[in-house]
Amino acid sequence: MTGSLAVLAVAYLLGSIPFGYLAGWTVGIDLRRHGSGNTGGTNAVRVLGPKRGVPVILLDVAKGALAVLLARHYGGVGLEVLAATAAMAGHMFPVFLGFGGGKGVAVGAGATLALVPVIGLLSVPIWLGVSLLTGYVSVGSIVTALAITLMAFLFDEPWQVEVFCFAATVIVLWRHRANIGRLRSRSEHRVNIRGWWAARRSTV
Repeated sequence: MTGSLAVLAVAYLLGSIPFGYLAGWTVGIDLRRHGSGNTGGTNAVRVLGPKRGVPVILLDVAKGALAVLLARHYGGVGLEVLAATAAMAGHMFPVFLGFGGGKGVAVGAGATLALVPVIGLLSVPIWLGVSLLTGYVSVGSIVTALAITLMAFLFDEPWQVEVFCFAATVIVLWRHRANIGRLRSRSEHRVNIRGWWAARRSTV
């Protein structure tokens, strides 16, 4: 029991590492005061640009995956799911930033990738494709979260994984409620990754 609690505590602290905030801090920008006001990877891309924002997303994905892999050495799928949940909680409510963080999408994706690699890998083109087609990362995140839960049930994953995917989807939808409101009013923020990539290629 003590070992399991220690794993969950480490998973929470891993999730709490504010890579987005740190990326902004290196250039004198506090992400909490810009864009959507959170320290997640999407806001980092929007405010800091893909050069600094994309690594933030990848590091957030790594936090979720590492939490699950750590738990795998000390317990079964139940502990892995709890560690994934703890990492998401740490990202959304980081102790290092007064419990105000990101929305948990990238961390949840990393945890899913470690828990069920096939679903995690399939979620990448879904998120990227929907985000690029619509121009809204929030739409990509919402659709991907729903798809992950659907795939978990279709692939008949262990019930603990199904519960985690369903709960994570509910959390993602709740954390995106403001985005959903802005989408309905057509005032949602766009992240023009295609435009950035085209501009980058023209300078090479």
